[in-house]
Amino acid sequence: MSGIEVIDNLLIKNGLILAFLTVGLMILVSELISRKVFNKRIPGVALAIIAALIIAYFGGDKGIADYPVFAGMALLGGSMFRDFTIVATAMGASLSELRKTGVAGVLSLFIGVTVTFFIGGTIGYFMGYTDAVSFTTIGAGACTYIVGPVTGAAIGASSDVIAISIATGVVKTIFVTIITPIVAKRIGLDNPGTAMIFGGMIGTTSGVAAGLAATDPKLVPYGALTATFYTGIGVLLCPSIFYLLVVYVLR
Repeated sequence: MSGIEVIDNLLIKNGLILAFLTVGLMILVSELISRKVFNKRIPGVALAIIAALIIAYFGGDKGIADYPVFAGMALLGGSMFRDFTIVATAMGASLSELRKTGVAGVLSLFIGVTVTFFIGGTIGYFMGYTDAVSFTTIGAGACTYIVGPVTGAAIGASSDVIAISIATGVVKTIFVTIITPIVAKRIGLDNPGTAMIFGGMIGTTSGVAAGLAATDPKLVPYGALTATFYTGIGVLLCPSIFYLLVVYVLR
């Protein structure tokens, strides 16, 4: 057995470890590009996701996981680790801190999720995705690129539609990152209270965190806090109440 075959077999047998290593390197490189090239105006996580979507395009039905050496990606990118990610994101949130914004903070969460969902779904509808499953999945993706695939998997969306929902969330993240420091002064985004309401209205945690970091780093924890709750509410509402509502309207 040649040295290359030995290495190949070793990598295949340790597929999950290689998947973690690959993703870690992608995030490291993306963060460096974000800092050195874009001056953190585009978050590294957004660049990493864009790169992952491009790489997945050259794979098969399961992306690069169709190649034996990258088979571990199927497990790393599966529903189990996805759900762990959602739980881990919510672990840093504190309900007592959210209460400090009062009714406005709570309303911002529900208004933000609802408005974003229906705007995203409507855009998808006019692009030709007129069935309830596609409308709901793309609308959920407009909330965040986590809510999109979770919702799509729950209601049986195709892989193509789920990919569109993820791409929609990535575009939103990049847009929020760039536009936040530009409009911050005009909308009074200069204190913890407005940062929490902003995070509740916009949602995407990485976009809000990166945008607030470019505006005032002290505001990042507050915006990220409500943005975390936004993701949780989106995961609850999109594949259930919103989906049933869309089915009723489009039937």
